Amino acid sequence: MTPRSRALGAAASAVVALGALALPVTSTAAAPDAAAEAARATPPQRPAATSGARGPAARDAAADAARALARHAGAARGSVAADLQPTDVVLDRDGGTHVRFEREVGGLPVRGGDLVVHRAPGGAWEGVSQTLAAAVPDRLAASRPQVSAARAVRIATAPARAVADVRGRRVAGEPVLVVDARGARPRLAWEVTTGGRRTDGTPSRLTTTVDARSGAVLDRVEGVHTADGEGITLYSGTVRLSMAPSGSGFALTDVAHGNGRTTDMNNKQDGTLCQLLGNCTVGTAFTSPDASFGSGTTASRESAAADAHLGAATTYDYFASLGRTGIFGDGRGVVSRVHYGRNYVNAFWDGAKMTYGDGDGKSYGPLVSLDVAGHEMSHGITENTANLTYSGESGGLNEATSDIFGTMVEFFAATPADPGDYYIGEEFDRAAGTGFRRMDDPARDGSSYSCYVSGIGNADVHYSSGVGNHFFYLLAEGSGTRTIGGRVHSSPTCDGSTVAGSGRDAAQRIWFRALTVYMTSGTTYAQARTATLAAARDLYGAGSTQQTTVAAAWSAVGLG
Repeated sequence: MTPRSRALGAAASAVVALGALALPVTSTAAAPDAAAEAARATPPQRPAATSGARGPAARDAAADAARALARHAGAARGSVAADLQPTDVVLDRDGGTHVRFEREVGGLPVRGGDLVVHRAPGGAWEGVSQTLAAAVPDRLAASRPQVSAARAVRIATAPARAVADVRGRRVAGEPVLVVDARGARPRLAWEVTTGGRRTDGTPSRLTTTVDARSGAVLDRVEGVHTADGEGITLYSGTVRLSMAPSGSGFALTDVAHGNGRTTDMNNKQDGTLCQLLGNCTVGTAFTSPDASFGSGTTASRESAAADAHLGAATTYDYFASLGRTGIFGDGRGVVSRVHYGRNYVNAFWDGAKMTYGDGDGKSYGPLVSLDVAGHEMSHGITENTANLTYSGESGGLNEATSDIFGTMVEFFAATPADPGDYYIGEEFDRAAGTGFRRMDDPARDGSSYSCYVSGIGNADVHYSSGVGNHFFYLLAEGSGTRTIGGRVHSSPTCDGSTVAGSGRDAAQRIWFRALTVYMTSGTTYAQARTATLAAARDLYGAGSTQQTTVAAAWSAVGLG
């Protein structure tokens, strides 16, 4: 199974739940509907929403959106051979709907062809959010690849600097022929999926996109998202945990959060192909004769498990406060695996579950801090909503989204032992205590970008994410110097302006709505600016203080 199909596992089930609706969209012009574009320019204010909606109302919304698209085919950049499948529905409480569609042309998936259809209460057309600039020519999908599947595999698996740290790479399944519409022009391409393990022990599930005409490598996207190093201290204070009876004792099964489980990997690592085959070891259940787990030290293997269990529950509750029930939108919890490998200084989300290493035991402890848990599981939220491509500017936005929500999970938990701040991973950094990123001025780590520059899409996504992180900090807290969570934060602006923040609650709701309603797989920073402006108008009204602050914060990071 390809990474794309795995990442859309929940969305694929949503297609079935939504009636497996297929819509041929016919268009004689690639240009967007002018009236629709004008309508999107000044959307009305919207109340709170339910993300990842299911049931009859969601099915009706998807069907209505499909019919609306048929009447506004030009807005969808449609073609005669195009089919659209609904994958996610957001229902506003006032009756407005936002339906996300995936696109195929001539039976081929169109990467970068996803879109969201917006309809007002009562069904009035409000337009489309997408990154596709023009209709994909039908002849492209009907053309024969000049590069064979076998040659695409050889190209994808050839030694290259970009994959020099991946060991034991093996191809999973047959290459998939797609239309890659994420660049300046759509191209027929092969997607080749390989599995392996990086030198630090992190599993790899890599998708290499090969131009089916020239054989050029267009993109390499890692399907296993990590916290980018380091570790965390174990102690999170004494907290309440949801668990389930097990025999005469208890197990770390969270009955209050979709039956999520926390398990012990017993310092074993995954095989090189299990991420591709979907048969990775889950680990053994944590059980106890009483309802108490852990001792607050690494002397007990239960301690890291208690922190991971707390992280999963807190992340679940946080997103529920924003209107989404569980990562997949269907109420399911996730498996959290602790004690992965030996001296493994990382944590990762693989599209289905969480995994935490124990650190090296010296500079870094077990990676089970709240912000890392929230960061990694937020990759799951992104995968199952906008599905931001993990490369280029959209990759930076993907990482920024995880830093943003991971930080907000830490604030949401409000534990005295780990008060909220905008330092990422500071709790596991035993040596310096500053973590590996900070949002008030990302460039202070020596690698991240605090300001937008041309070509930023070529940077590592963990560093280009700094622009999104800096924007969010300014939107929430404003510029200048202040103490938050006992730590000094000092945020300059790129244009010398002064920004007064709108507060964390408004900032997080604006980013969440922008992600789930307006962003699509190829969203750029400029388009994220448009998306957050629209989200602020929806939530707080056109010309509101919040919308004005969104504009000011983007200008302050170089996107005016």
